[in-house]
Amino acid sequence: MNNFKKTNTFFLISNYNTDPSYLLKYCEDYIIYDQSDKSLFDISKTNLNYIRTKHTGHNISDYFQFFIDNYDDLPEFICLLKGNIVGRHLSLKHFEKVYKNKFFTYLFNDEQLPPISKSHFLLSESKFVELNNSWYARYHPTKYFNNYNVLLNFIYNNPIVSKYLLFSPGACYIISKNHVLNNSREFYINLLKIINYTLVPKFPSEAHQIERMLPIIFNSSYEKKNYMNSVKEFQTELSKISTPKIKFSIMEFIKKIIK
Repeated sequence: MNNFKKTNTFFLISNYNTDPSYLLKYCEDYIIYDQSDKSLFDISKTNLNYIRTKHTGHNISDYFQFFIDNYDDLPEFICLLKGNIVGRHLSLKHFEKVYKNKFFTYLFNDEQLPPISKSHFLLSESKFVELNNSWYARYHPTKYFNNYNVLLNFIYNNPIVSKYLLFSPGACYIISKNHVLNNSREFYINLLKIINYTLVPKFPSEAHQIERMLPIIFNSSYEKKNYMNSVKEFQTELSKISTPKIKFSIMEFIKKIIK
């Protein structure tokens, strides 16, 4: 018997090689953007409501595509989820505490993280803080930007460049439609261009930068560069960006992720 009250918050689930159906007992409505390899998880053999998407740009590319396609008819509240969020980014116990929230919520917790560290720590039970040094750019392919601060200044006029970043690892949040509407549809179309390209190991450095920038994207009042609201002008500005000179090593990446 289901002892959990279903929330009317819409579940937007980005899935990869996982059966995400366990999340559905918590919501009244949902959509799954499925990036899975069919040999590992064939969603077509289920009766789930899904859209097949490319395995690139992290789950953020699925979020942005949903915003673009539904910009004029967004749900009042949206839970941005990964199919493997429970056990990967938070505990089931923590998820069951917060999934009904009707305010901006960081969907993350890790009781094993140190309370004090120079590189990363928890500010509260779910707010993760990381040193802003773009360390991940060494292990992921880059097409346009290999530095968080450069991308931030490309998007906004005179943003605060902080020594530390507050975000939810895994890019899972509860947001309202007003958080999405903080930006134009064109804004999301343009950001999608810089994270939705396919390179081994599939996750561009820019996707990791945007992952860390999402709280700013949803909540900040920074003035955006004019071209961020124009697909044509954005493409012109993007074409001026030279490919960053960064050495990417598959072996170095593999050594990093198996540690």
